Amino acid sequence: MIRIHQEGKKILQRLLIILGLTNFLVFWLSQNEWVENIVLLISIGIYILVLQFFRNPKRAMEASPKQVIAPADGKIVEIVEIEEQEYFNDKKIQISIFMSPLNVHVNRYPINGVVKYAKYHPGAFLVAWHPKSSLLNERTTIVVEGDDGQEVLFKQIAGAVARRIVMYAKDGHKAVRGTDAGFIKFGSRVDVILPADANVLVKVGDKARGGEQILAELK
Repeated sequence: MIRIHQEGKKILQRLLIILGLTNFLVFWLSQNEWVENIVLLISIGIYILVLQFFRNPKRAMEASPKQVIAPADGKIVEIVEIEEQEYFNDKKIQISIFMSPLNVHVNRYPINGVVKYAKYHPGAFLVAWHPKSSLLNERTTIVVEGDDGQEVLFKQIAGAVARRIVMYAKDGHKAVRGTDAGFIKFGSRVDVILPADANVLVKVGDKARGGEQILAELK
């Protein structure tokens, strides 16, 4: 059975009503079986597409405290050294995960610990793979301090289609690896910012699986 995320339940209910009314009107007005069937098939396709977008599969794995798991499903599009300027003001490693409309869009905590910083930034809506989307787009920044004192930062970043970021993290909240930290509706990218000496275990082009795949190990 498909588990639906709480962010999608109202949207799916409204969509079902809209599609139902649309099909009723077509059936009532057209009296053309071919048209009715086409509209019905299109309606079913739209509903299935939106339904799979709001999937919320259970994910669980055993990992050591030093291991950082993927916070999102998607494709790893960038692994690069950056000068992080919002929180650390230091050199870090950035791993970027692009989420297509077909991916699960739940965002999960990558490590256990305490939320030390959580901030929402309004911004633009560049395509998610644009190099400057991490700095210019609507986004959130979340920093979790692990039990060993090391900090991992990750960003939810809106794209050209995504227009709604939901962030559950708040300063002082307990972060449990693999549990929900937020959701991006109809988009788009998550950046994970790691210490410069982290041992990255993935490469560009790999498919990330949120809540299960190990991205890196901390020293």
